[in-house]
Amino acid sequence: MLPAIPLTLTLASRNLFHDRIRFVATMIGIVFSIVLVTVQLGLYLSCSRMITAMIDRARADLWIVPLNAKSFEDTAVLEGEERFRAFAIPGVADVISLVSGFTTWRKPDGGTTVVIVVGIDPDHTALRPWNFVEGSLDDLATPDGVIVDRSYFNRLGITGVGQRAEITGLRVRVVAVTNLVRSFTTSPFIFTTLERARHFVRAGSNNSTYFLIQVSPAANIDEVRARLASYLTDAEVITPEEFRNRSLETWLYGTGAGAGLIGGAILGIIVGTVIVAQILYSSTKDHLSEFATLRAIGSSASYIHRVILWQAFLSAVIGFSIAAMIGLIITRVTATTAVPVIMTPLLTLGLFILAVVMCALSAVSAIVKVTRIDPAAVFNR
Repeated sequence: MLPAIPLTLTLASRNLFHDRIRFVATMIGIVFSIVLVTVQLGLYLSCSRMITAMIDRARADLWIVPLNAKSFEDTAVLEGEERFRAFAIPGVADVISLVSGFTTWRKPDGGTTVVIVVGIDPDHTALRPWNFVEGSLDDLATPDGVIVDRSYFNRLGITGVGQRAEITGLRVRVVAVTNLVRSFTTSPFIFTTLERARHFVRAGSNNSTYFLIQVSPAANIDEVRARLASYLTDAEVITPEEFRNRSLETWLYGTGAGAGLIGGAILGIIVGTVIVAQILYSSTKDHLSEFATLRAIGSSASYIHRVILWQAFLSAVIGFSIAAMIGLIITRVTATTAVPVIMTPLLTLGLFILAVVMCALSAVSAIVKVTRIDPAAVFNR
């Protein structure tokens, strides 16, 4: 046998669905709030991932960066002696050069756009492009070869592999294509070899933007870092986590973008809570005589409170379900845009908890109203 439905749940559902106009208004408030929070937090996650994508993908225990480097997109150049000094430190297994910098891409049909060249060593796994849809990393062996992302085709004026263009006056050819490898600055990443990247950003043959340090398994990272830092005067030695935090601080908080997104999410929560609170309070007020009757026949205050909380919970579940479907549609529609909205399982769970808490808080005003009911009022009608 199926378990009996609690009477409190039955009363709550009848209260909720009795007035359809009020029910629709409740759903609009909840859905609007959750969708707004979904979009704001989804954009926040998306921006965070784009800002730290290169750092997160790099296989490095330590980074040697120019002094006061704030993010991966910083364009200061290291002279190159840092690499040789790093190799002299006991415990350093490998030092991989990385070149990055802003430069100009000339489209095949004319016009230019700013791009970020990323020069890598294809023989090392420290940092590699990912999500290949055409070609592979091996294709960088092709003379003048570069790897671009499919989402920037229109920006770059190309249509696929084999297309030619120019970077700072030097001819290049697209030899491979990735998907959804994007930068927060909206300037496309262009992957190529170290030598070509140095030519593109007009750096010297030994110059690099960063050096990625891989420490031997038996070595202590903190000790290696301290020794290396004592040898370097024009560079810093930082952990990937520190570099990640610096980048987020620079782009999300330094520019105010993160505060704006979080502020929008908080606004959505406040608006949704107020709307649902008003509707629950109004619904409770319209049913005061029924609640008074329940009190008169012996129902406890906590019993009536459970009815109201069940009503709030049902509102949260239905509203969240609708909002989640809308959120999934938004993520699909924005998947190929410059700044997509991202929904993760953890974010989805958090949004459900938020919906329940929001509706529970909204029920407080209704509970306060019911608590003041005089059971004798039913006999005065």
